[in-house]
Amino acid sequence: MQTADTIYDNVSHLNYGFQHEEQRPPPYAPPSGINPALPQYPGPQNPQHLYQNSERYSPAQSLHQYTPQTAAVNTHHTVTPGPYLDVNPAHKVSRRKKWPIILGIVITLLVVAGVIAVVLWFYGVFDCLQGRRCQTDNECVSFSQWCDGEHNCPSGDNKTQCFRLFGSNFLLQMYSNVTLKWENVCSDGWNDSLGMQACEEMGYERSTYVGYEEFYSSASTDYMLAKTDSLSSSNLTGFLSKTSYCPSNKAVALKCIVCGQNRETRIVGGTTVTSKGVWPWQVSLQISRRHLCGGSVITPYWIVTAAHCVHENSDARDWTVYAGYLTLAEMQSATGNSVSRIVIHNFDPRTNENDIALMKLNSPLTITTNVRPVCLPNKGMYFTAPQECYVTGWGALFSGGSPSQTLQEAKIQLIDRTTCNSQPVYDRQITDTMICAGKLEGGVDSCQGDSGGPLVTKENSLWWLVGDTSWGDGCAFRNKPGVYGNVTYFLDWIYEQMRKY
Repeated sequence: MQTADTIYDNVSHLNYGFQHEEQRPPPYAPPSGINPALPQYPGPQNPQHLYQNSERYSPAQSLHQYTPQTAAVNTHHTVTPGPYLDVNPAHKVSRRKKWPIILGIVITLLVVAGVIAVVLWFYGVFDCLQGRRCQTDNECVSFSQWCDGEHNCPSGDNKTQCFRLFGSNFLLQMYSNVTLKWENVCSDGWNDSLGMQACEEMGYERSTYVGYEEFYSSASTDYMLAKTDSLSSSNLTGFLSKTSYCPSNKAVALKCIVCGQNRETRIVGGTTVTSKGVWPWQVSLQISRRHLCGGSVITPYWIVTAAHCVHENSDARDWTVYAGYLTLAEMQSATGNSVSRIVIHNFDPRTNENDIALMKLNSPLTITTNVRPVCLPNKGMYFTAPQECYVTGWGALFSGGSPSQTLQEAKIQLIDRTTCNSQPVYDRQITDTMICAGKLEGGVDSCQGDSGGPLVTKENSLWWLVGDTSWGDGCAFRNKPGVYGNVTYFLDWIYEQMRKY
């Protein structure tokens, strides 16, 4: 991680989160960069530049001199003569002869359309227009059957995708098969037994359950616990019935895990972390006791990292996770935690698309003041530029350098996607799966060895995981901020893997 005041220009190499001397990452792995790309401004979705085997960096001109160019619009109305346009008066067709030709063309078009419709129907394109498809079984379930408490999907998908947490207050919401919307859950009749079930269905372990609180709800129609005598059923969705009002007007705020808490002993303006527990979710991912990447604790069993870290080293038995340490020297004599499974998203090493992966540990981490999960961002949370964030890791202190022996931190800002996709910066390479963060003037950035590590921000007194360090051109170069995996974008995928495994 580079935090020097020097601004580098006219350098030509690509910076990765791996150490090259450790033969990582693969030649096409994304460069490292501690930068969040977060504002949800529309931008081109398909990067135009592919990473090659060589390193690169284009200094580009100042953003203040950059004027977005709008593609020219063709205002001319161009008409191509058709078969019935009299372009040659000498060969006119009589009106009587036109109608059979027109009729024949119409019939031909209808036949072609019918054939296409039959083909689409045969391949199942139209068989789920009035419902949702079970992800695991690929079967179609009507909207009225989704989240109705029954096993309409053989795998139970329609029951495990019914709850979610919303906003920084962790409001519990349930998907309504009546309104086809997410509704707040009324607190009337709610209890901890139901809370544990809801957390478990979202993907959390029962052992991490914290409890629930009541918040006044502004929703006009909330879900309310059915007032019946059969509340001993294990079918949580069967307990809930739709009502036009919530008598208490209070909604459930559910805490499935203690997250986002740290020890506020950080030195203002400092770059070296001198106290344990400041960033308790930061972990080191190692092979043969060599630090390769960083990661973030999200539960005692699960670690979030970058896909490019494990793309070519996907054997879980090779990896060891070290949590709660400040220096690499400490880890040399520590045992660490072995990994049972690695789950990689649909990562594209050419474009760095979907650069996120999960590691599941064989045994859970022991949660202490020095080892704690960071909060996954809930639905409805939007992090926008220039929000202040922190990136941490044991990455190099300058481009091409060796790993830092002590955990480093850097304070940076989110950069909106429109700016990050401008020609002087990353020229349309930033997609919805990425966020940018850093300083356009350079000088502060993540570097080799920081990949997979956390980009976090503080909101509502808690720390939230905004991104995982992915790539960047060089380290701390002007107009080349860090690029991170957009954790908010991957939220559904993360919970899906936690439920599945």
